[in-house]
Amino acid sequence: MPPAPDEGKGRDVKVALVHDWLTGMRGGEWVLQEIASLFPGAEIFTLVHRRGSVSPELESHTVHRSWLQMLSFGGRCWRHLLPLMPAAVESFTFPNADLVISTSHAVAKGVIPPPGAFHLSYIHTPMRYAWDQREAYLARYPAPLRPFIQMELARLRQWDMVSSARVDRMIANSRLVAWRIRHYWNRNAEILPPPVDTDFFTPGGERGDRLLMVAALVPYKRVDMAMAVAQRLGRRLDVVGTGPLRGRLQRAARGNTTFLGWLGREQLREAYRRAAALIVPNIEDFGMVTVEALACGTPVIGLHASGTEDIVRPGCEGELATEPTVEALAEAATAVLDRSWDEEQLRHRSLCFSRSQFLLRFRFLVDRLGFTA
Repeated sequence: MPPAPDEGKGRDVKVALVHDWLTGMRGGEWVLQEIASLFPGAEIFTLVHRRGSVSPELESHTVHRSWLQMLSFGGRCWRHLLPLMPAAVESFTFPNADLVISTSHAVAKGVIPPPGAFHLSYIHTPMRYAWDQREAYLARYPAPLRPFIQMELARLRQWDMVSSARVDRMIANSRLVAWRIRHYWNRNAEILPPPVDTDFFTPGGERGDRLLMVAALVPYKRVDMAMAVAQRLGRRLDVVGTGPLRGRLQRAARGNTTFLGWLGREQLREAYRRAAALIVPNIEDFGMVTVEALACGTPVIGLHASGTEDIVRPGCEGELATEPTVEALAEAATAVLDRSWDEEQLRHRSLCFSRSQFLLRFRFLVDRLGFTA
């Protein structure tokens, strides 16, 4: 049984942190970094780790890698190992841990905590490939292979449901993810938005007239939709990000779309500051880039029934299309582009999702559980 609410107080608590993989600094890794800052002595357990790919703050922790490390060529190629990931995450052992904190968008929440330890899991989303995006995942494979992939996804869904019972308390990063947790796992979750560095992302410079999209170039991000919206409006679009679809998207692009690739933080901040608006044409789990844009005084075009809805209030920080179509997004974009926006008002909204707010709320949650952060 997990410890009683006050058992952890008055003594040193041994914390183990579990994360899916450490191969770059994306949204999940920034969340892990903030949590790890509260437990400087905590060790991190992850499926694969590419050295030097994450922040010095995370690298300063002792990092334990699973046996998938060897199969991933040093953390360079890991996505094809999905069928092996449940077994790999279950192989971790930390017998002296009092508190296990997992940050999960794939399998990390399926870790098996030791007897008596409390397992707190921050859920970015239940596995996309197994649940709401399984059709898009299947479409990547040749038709003859799809029946076998479907069988594997069914096995993953079963494991995902069963392993959710190993978590004592769940945190969702948005209302949408909390809904998925209830719908797929029949569990309740508290909602705690992820932290955004609003001290770094600030307004400044001269604003231009180009739309901006910041995303991995993968199917579910719907970069093609943003391109179509920009084309319809006669606007130019800058796309920041890399991914397997870059070549295909560049071949399909008209002259109004520029692919900027990966940008450093300073360059990304300048891209936000110059943009007329950020467009988020897909359903986001939460959407940290939306908050970064608002922190730079940039309005947002997004979708209802998305994590974006937790951040953007229509008419206040941007507009939300009622359906994921080019027509609806173009209408929302026109409403955004046809008015002026108060940069400080947009920035004020972003401060609700700052690092300090996240740390305050996470520390309070851990304290309520009987542990000291």
